[in-house]
Amino acid sequence: EAYLARVKFLEEENEVLRAEIQSAKGSPAGDSWRAKYEEELRALRDALDHAFREKCTAELARDNLYEEVQQVRSRCQKEQAAREEAKKQLSLSRKELEEERRAQIWLKERAVQLEKEVEALLEVHEEEKAGLDQEIASFSQSLESFRCAPVAFQPVEVEDYSKRLSEIWKGAVETYKTEVSQLEGSLCQAKENLWKAVEDNQQSQLQLQHLEKDLAGLKARKEMLEESLARQWQEQRGEAEKFQ
Repeated sequence: EAYLARVKFLEEENEVLRAEIQSAKGSPAGDSWRAKYEEELRALRDALDHAFREKCTAELARDNLYEEVQQVRSRCQKEQAAREEAKKQLSLSRKELEEERRAQIWLKERAVQLEKEVEALLEVHEEEKAGLDQEIASFSQSLESFRCAPVAFQPVEVEDYSKRLSEIWKGAVETYKTEVSQLEGSLCQAKENLWKAVEDNQQSQLQLQHLEKDLAGLKARKEMLEESLARQWQEQRGEAEKFQ
């Protein structure tokens, strides 16, 4: 019974609605209401198309910003890798600089030691030469006392011995001089390597400062792009919610 009563009520309501529709179709006010409705619908469609175009533009701008952010991140990673490499090169240059300094100190000490040895050898040589000269002089004086046999003995062997000894000492001195000159050449080379390492160190520091400046600029640009992307994303979401 309740179902039949509900059906009867709906049928009556449908009849009333049909009568209202027929009267609205027949009256001129209905046409104006329909035109107004169609105009409003057209305006809403235009607004929806405009919103869709703005949405597409915003999505394209978002994609471009995302790609630019990715490029900035990649460049930041490259700059970070270059900075790490510069730090490694700087550390290696510092180690080489310390090694060159130690080598220079050792070469200086070795050169001073060799100079002292050469001076000591020269003094010993001069003393032995003076002693041999005295012995030759005394031996010559003793030979003059033996005038009875002047040809029996001559100090040729002693002079030869003195000459040989002098040549030996000269050879030793020349050897030490050669070694000292080689050490001086090594010292000059070590100085050149030291200056070169210092220059490389300065260049590495300048390059590191330049990379740090570039990295700071890229970080600032990255933050600006992220803020702009977030702002556009919020605006897009607000417009999408508004149009929905």
